[in-house]
Amino acid sequence: MRRNLTETVRYVLGIAVGIVVLLLLFGKRSELVAARNELSHANVGWVAAAVGTEATSLLTFAYLQRLVLRLSGTTVPMSRLYLLTMANDAIANTVPGEPAVSSAYRYRYYRRSGATGASAGWTIFTILICQAIGMSMLLLLGVLVALAGSTSSQSTGATIIALFIVAGAGAILVRRDLVLRIAGALVRGFRRVTGHPRGSIAARIESTLARMREIPLSTKQTAAIVVVAAAVWGCDLCTLLCSFGAVHAKIPWTGILLAYGVAQIIASLPIVPGGIGVVEGSLAVILTAYGAVRVEAFSAAIAFRVVNFWLAIALGWVSVAVIAHQLRRRPSDVPEPDANPGPGPDAGTDTDLQVT
Repeated sequence: MRRNLTETVRYVLGIAVGIVVLLLLFGKRSELVAARNELSHANVGWVAAAVGTEATSLLTFAYLQRLVLRLSGTTVPMSRLYLLTMANDAIANTVPGEPAVSSAYRYRYYRRSGATGASAGWTIFTILICQAIGMSMLLLLGVLVALAGSTSSQSTGATIIALFIVAGAGAILVRRDLVLRIAGALVRGFRRVTGHPRGSIAARIESTLARMREIPLSTKQTAAIVVVAAAVWGCDLCTLLCSFGAVHAKIPWTGILLAYGVAQIIASLPIVPGGIGVVEGSLAVILTAYGAVRVEAFSAAIAFRVVNFWLAIALGWVSVAVIAHQLRRRPSDVPEPDANPGPGPDAGTDTDLQVT
């Protein structure tokens, strides 16, 4: 109860921060009116292109999940994974308790699709790290481009930080077995101190972590996953580029990568849900700093968020409803437990799945 209350308070405060930022942005009435005029005369062709690139980004993420699941021995149709991707996106941007809630939702869906607990956990872990590497590479490239187009050296620190992020995320992916061993040790240490988790639950957690360490991942497979993860961000970046075309604005090429990378990092922080207001503000400020006209930058940021955030949320919750309907009609692909499962670590998996 205490944890739920904390998450709810954080969620409400995050929304309040987002509203404050939006009010600060909208406080400049002349710019707001100008941005509204830009959006009212948006180029339909570029808007359609923005929707298409965002749909491609979601499709690429669905393929990323399929690729990683297959490496762990599970095959799920692309159509089902695409629905899951849209649903997961909506949950991640609107439900308190992120990123735990969307990860739990995906975990349960993988399990219902026939994946073992180790396969589902390993998939979520691997995708998370590969996405971090892909975004870090994009952000690093953005910093380098911004430095090349500017005589200032103020971004040198950001370049060093981005390099550390790339190196750190890569090290975690390469030595994932070590990270999983540390996770197992933390579970055991937490149990000694607090007494939780207890009994068969603790045994299942440690057993799952042990099986995750046994799933192989070669260098070639690692590179392929990272490339696909970077492509997810790249397609989403194209949505922002198309948004500039939609509002008839010139793209500030020296700062567009940096602005996009910073905005995505802000959006991922568990403070403001989906980065409402903060993402739009950061995009407009950074783009303006790199040469974009303020009204055009603000208009492009809003157009980008309409497609990337609001439209994705609307379609995502429809996908949640479709998935719920499908799961009611289709029995779970998870194998039925033995009549006498015994005290092993996998006993009671279906019951835990229903609770989850």
